[in-house]
Amino acid sequence: MMDKHIEMSYCRFEGFKVLAKKYLDVIEHKLFGEIQRLLEETDMSPANVAKNLMSMSKKKKREPNVCLTGLIEVLKQAKEDMAAAKVKDANGKEAAAKKAKEKEEAEVKKAKEEDKGKDKEPEEANEDIKQGDK
Repeated sequence: MMDKHIEMSYCRFEGFKVLAKKYLDVIEHKLFGEIQRLLEETDMSPANVAKNLMSMSKKKKREPNVCLTGLIEVLKQAKEDMAAAKVKDANGKEAAAKKAKEKEEAEVKKAKEEDKGKDKEPEEANEDIKQGDK
């Protein structure tokens, strides 16, 4: 069995409007503006958007206000999660860069010490030769 990575697009406002019409029978709503802004700022699959639009009220009826408000909350959480992931990724990159720099500095220091040791060896050899001449 072979795993395949399937590239899927994220839900944007036009896709959301199709889902809102299908699941809530709503073409326009006062919350659409905020939903549009959040969809532009986050990456959420159409399946996740649809899942949030399909939630049922206790009366077994889909209430547009409840569903759309719930979607807004989920989108806000997704936006916060994305921001936190970016910070974590940036911190991880900074730490890796710092570690790489420290390693490089250690290697340079070690190379300098080795070069110093090599420079002393010929001097010591010259001293030995001079003393042998006496």
